[in-house]
Amino acid sequence: MYRVMLVDDEDMLLDSLEIILSLKDMIIAGKAHDGMEALAVMAEKECDIALVDLNMKGMGGIELISRIRELYPKVKILVLTTFYDDKNITAAIGRGADGYLLKDSGKDSIYGAIEQIMNGSSVLDPKVVKRLTSLISAAPAHNDPDIMSELSEREKEIATLLAEGLNNKQIAAKLYVSEGTVKNYISSIYDKTGIHDRVKLAMLLK
Repeated sequence: MYRVMLVDDEDMLLDSLEIILSLKDMIIAGKAHDGMEALAVMAEKECDIALVDLNMKGMGGIELISRIRELYPKVKILVLTTFYDDKNITAAIGRGADGYLLKDSGKDSIYGAIEQIMNGSSVLDPKVVKRLTSLISAAPAHNDPDIMSELSEREKEIATLLAEGLNNKQIAAKLYVSEGTVKNYISSIYDKTGIHDRVKLAMLLK
């Protein structure tokens, strides 16, 4: 049972999220219309994950992500927004968001994203993955052979799939292994490379 903080400036969306998440036995720790209000609520109520919009009056989502990472490093962050331009994607993920979904993803995708993030996976909307792929393709190659040489062939394979935006379940299905095995490999990859971010890992593999 997860304690969820909802941050969005649209009352209708906040109410809708509260209803659909409560149906999955999630506890709504609080609702806020901007970053400052969210931080005030989080100072009084514990939460496991924050669902954060980006474009809000007052303190927006990007700054809020930074503040949550600074003040509550154990709290997971799922961006839920309508925007998936290069600037917002790279800023949100670069500042520590664990996932990035678009609001039209549907309730099942939101449920699944929360579960995956709380189980240690990152989640990226397919449209976000497509934008990141374009960014990475346009960026200068700067892979580090010394770091990559530390990985086994299987770890390199999984790292590549991670960089493409696949979650643990999808990787497990593709490679015909268990999710637990994938999770162990990912932990090893992160330990060996010192990278705990899909975007940075993707840039390394370019």
